[in-house]
Amino acid sequence: MSTPWAELLSRPAEEAAWDMLGCTIVVRDEAGAVAIRLTEVEAYSGELDPGSHAYRGQTARTAPMFGAGGRLYVYFTYGMHWCSNIVCGRPGSASALLLRGGEVVRGIDLARSRRRAARSDRDLARGPARLAQALGLTGQDSGRELAVGGRAELELAPPPRRADVRTGPRVGLTGPGGDGTTFPWRFWIDGDPTVSTYRPGVRRHRRRT
Repeated sequence: MSTPWAELLSRPAEEAAWDMLGCTIVVRDEAGAVAIRLTEVEAYSGELDPGSHAYRGQTARTAPMFGAGGRLYVYFTYGMHWCSNIVCGRPGSASALLLRGGEVVRGIDLARSRRRAARSDRDLARGPARLAQALGLTGQDSGRELAVGGRAELELAPPPRRADVRTGPRVGLTGPGGDGTTFPWRFWIDGDPTVSTYRPGVRRHRRRT
C-alpha cells in the first residue's frame, strides 16, 4: 500500500487511533464530495478483543477486517444504520477503527441533504451511523481500499496534543469488551462539540417464567 497513510494504517488500531484524530476522510460520488475531520474513534482488535466483530474468527461479513490496513469495513446495525471503520494493521490481524464522530469540513450542503434530521451542523456526523450517512457510505463500500483521488481517501493532519486527547471505555458494550480498564479504546478530542455522548452497554436479562 504505497499511499501517504500507509505507515499510519499499518499499525494496530489502538496505536493508530491517536494519530487518526484530526485526519480527514473524504468520500466522493456523482452528487459530490463530503469531507469529515475525525474527532472520535474506537479501536477494535480482532480475535483478542471480545468487543470486536472478528472475535470469533473470519466470516463473509468481517472478511475486510482481515485484509491489509487502508480499506473500509462497513456494517449494518440495528436493522437500520450503516457504520464505517478503517482497517488497520497487517493482513490477518483484523484490527479496525470505528469512525464515531467528526466535523463536516467540506460538502456541508450535501451532508445536510443526507442528514435532514440533524438539528445543527455539529450533529451531522456526531455518532457512527450519522457519520456514515453524511459520507454516503453503505455496505457496497465494505472492502473498498482508500485511494488518492478515489471514492474514499484519507487526508493526514498533525495529530492533536496528547494532553487534548481523552480515552475511555467504548460505547454500548457489556461484558469483557466493555471493560474500560482492559479496553480503554475510545479516543476523542476533549471538548470538541462533534464528539458523541458516552452511553454504557445495557445488560438484558431474560424474564423468568
